[in-house]
Amino acid sequence: MPLYEYACNDCHREFELLVRSTEQPVCPSCDSAELTRRLSVFAAHTNGSSVTASPSMGACGTCGDPRGPGACSLN
Repeated sequence: MPLYEYACNDCHREFELLVRSTEQPVCPSCDSAELTRRLSVFAAHTNGSSVTASPSMGACGTCGDPRGPGACSLN
């Protein structure tokens, strides 16, 4: 199950939520279902102790694809 970041279109709160495919996510602040979904930034452990995170916004502006705007499948 992917972890997604959501932005509420009503109260503009941003939050992360783990949602199964059969569930409808709602905003924890205002209970609105009017949400914009974004892929969450992930982290990977290397050498057992350090953490490397991917950039939340890169050259693409949506997914961080280094090839630039329009290069990824999210556009």
